[in-house]
Amino acid sequence: MTRAVLSLGSNLGDRIGHLRAAVDGLADALVVASGVYETPPWGDEAQPAYLNAAVLVDAPGAGARTWLDRARSLEAAAGRLRDPDRRFGPRTLDVDVIAVWDDDGAPVLSDDPELTLPHPRAHLRAFVLRPWIDIEPYGRLPGRGTLSDLLLADPLAGDVLAVRARPELALESR
Repeated sequence: MTRAVLSLGSNLGDRIGHLRAAVDGLADALVVASGVYETPPWGDEAQPAYLNAAVLVDAPGAGARTWLDRARSLEAAAGRLRDPDRRFGPRTLDVDVIAVWDDDGAPVLSDDPELTLPHPRAHLRAFVLRPWIDIEPYGRLPGRGTLSDLLLADPLAGDVLAVRARPELALESR
């Protein structure tokens, strides 16, 4: 059994609908879903605001690659189109595998360019860490430290102020 944290984001079309569809698509493995947050775009500011959330998933026999395949499948179902000229451009749904733990609770490490674990930029993204802290208040990003310490330190201390809770847009944890 592997446990993983996945980050969800959407800034095109029915943003909350895309997040809810992703959560529904993970229902068989879903442990808990975070609250929903509205965040400014990251890396490419010429686009609409995002809705972001995080989910904790757990499934027997699932490996890190399984979570990546499921993430890509959810994105495809939402009509995600990748623009090679806009790496951080707008998207209907973005599902990133942030961290994975094996059956013994040890973090899975990978330097594969297609699936680097833990996610190489998660520690720089308030829109990933703030929702994650909802579902694991004492969580740790492997190799980086506790989520709360990361959110309080530069460069995220200022970014977290722009992350706005949207409690009226709840996701269902089954």
